[in-house]
This record gives sequence, structure tokens and C-alpha cells, in this order.
Amino acid sequence: MQPSLTDAEYGLRRRVTKREEFLTMMDGIIPWDEWAAVIRPHYYDGKKGRKPVRVDTILRMYLLQVWFNLSDEAVEDQVNDSYAMRQFMKLDFAVEQVPDATTLLKFRHLMEAHGLGQALFDAQTRYFDEHGWIMRGGSVVDATIIAAPSSVKNQDKTRDPEAHQTRKGRQWYFGFKTHVGVDAGTGYAHTATVTSANVADIDQTTALLRPDDAVVYADAGYQGIGKRADVLNDPSLAGVDFRVAARKSTLATLPLFDQRLASRQASVRAKIEHVFLILKRDFGFTKTRYRGLAKNLNRVQVGLASANLLMKARAQAIEHRLTTAG
Repeated sequence: MQPSLTDAEYGLRRRVTKREEFLTMMDGIIPWDEWAAVIRPHYYDGKKGRKPVRVDTILRMYLLQVWFNLSDEAVEDQVNDSYAMRQFMKLDFAVEQVPDATTLLKFRHLMEAHGLGQALFDAQTRYFDEHGWIMRGGSVVDATIIAAPSSVKNQDKTRDPEAHQTRKGRQWYFGFKTHVGVDAGTGYAHTATVTSANVADIDQTTALLRPDDAVVYADAGYQGIGKRADVLNDPSLAGVDFRVAARKSTLATLPLFDQRLASRQASVRAKIEHVFLILKRDFGFTKTRYRGLAKNLNRVQVGLASANLLMKARAQAIEHRLTTAG
């Protein structure tokens, strides 16, 4: 893009916003060429109808939607209004305009129909593998609840039929449950599933493990995982060391050595909480915007791939500051 008078004016600011810092960081870490190559075979070829929006442009707009938890219409408005978002989109209004909400909606449906959220997640994992940023041999598994609107004030007068209610402690929740497996060494997410909220955490364990996982860390909700038939009957899982946390009532009665060991294992399990923190706090995915398992699974997969990249970008920024200071 050719620098404009607006760019020159904004360059004189005393302070860069957190939004602009975040978008600059993500722009520098995402493997754009590889992600665009994943989408391009499924994208509108433009042989009939109007000229298609460039893949990289609509992908950037879609990522803004995921990261800032915006509706299709809100993304269009925000890009038109925000200098930082326009810069991230690499748009020159003298040449092209922001894609409209309908174009983004069709792209989102394309992502969901072809499972491209999983494809981008896999591409991100390969990218990390190629750069040696992932360790192997162990995983941490856990789940978190994503609420869904319980109101029936909609066109169908019904709640989401694929969501369900569940009880956690003394609190009832209605929605979905995101089950995630992360690398025990680095904390990067590698696998995810989405189910109704009433599905037990332990039921999704085997779907979250990698073929080379020898050790799996889990909280007390996974008690008895090593004795389940789906584990015992699978030769690749029968030898896995499941290190499941003791319940609080049992932990207090353990010898001091075992309590210290449990504390160290808890520090490993805590790595998955960083992923949930980014997904729910930074990306705002505490409540679903769209209905159904497929749409929310696609959202989770793109969100987790982005969370991994954000964690890596932050780690690189810290390393750069330490190197510069030294």
C-alpha cells in the first residue's frame, strides 16, 4: 500500500493503541501464504458473476470477526471506522472498499461447509512442527463451557437444539462444551472437539490424544480414565500413563511427598488454562453467536490456532526484549 496523508498523520501519535499492537503482532506471526493456500481450492473462482474478493482480504476480515467476537455487520462497520483494522486488512480506500457483510457471511459458511477451521488448525500445527516449536510425548486435556443463549425470543421460538444444560457445582449452564488437548511441554493446543454441555469430559479424552502421547495430565474429573474400555481395548492407549489429579478431599490426606508431586503436576495442567484464557477473555468467546455444533467447532478451531500463534508471538516479544536489554 502507498502511504497516505492519513498514515502520515497517524504516524505522529504519541501512543499506539493495544488493538493496533495486537493486530501488528498477529500480522507478523500468521503464515498467510499457507493459510490462503488451504482455502483457495474451495474459494469462489469468479468465472461467473462478480469479481471475487481476494482470499487474503476476506480471510483477514474473518479473523477480525473471530478475534473481536463481532457479527458480520459489525466487522464491516468496524473496518470502515477503525484505522488499525483497515491497516490490518491492507485496504486502500482509493482502490477498493471493505467487503460487505453478505460476502463475509458466505465466506464463513464456506469455512464451515468444508471444515476449513480444522484445516487451518492443522496447518498451524505443521508450521510449529517445522520450526521445532512443539514438544512431543505428553498432553494435557480439559474442557470449558461455552454458554448459548437460552432465550426463545427468536424466529423459531426455540433454544439451540444441539446445546444442552449441565450443572457445575451449584450452578446450571446451558450451551456447549469445548474439549481441548494441549502439548504438555509448550502449552500449545493441538486437538479440539465441541459437544453439548451435558457430555462428560472423560468421554472425549481419547479424541484429544496424539498417537505419540505417553503421558496425559488431567484434573479430577477424569478419574478412572485408564480403566475405560475404549482405552484398554486400544493398544496405542493401553500403555499411556494417565496422571489424573486427586480429589480435594483425598489430596489433604496424602503424604507430604505426594502432595508436592501433585502440586508439580498441577503446574503442568495449568498450561491449558492459558489457552482457555485467550479463547474466552482475549477473543471474547464466552457465549455463542451462532447455532449448532459445526459452526461453533469451526469457531473454536480457528480461535485455538490463533491462540497458539498469539502465545508464540508474545513469547518472541519477551525474548526480544530480554535480548535487547542484555
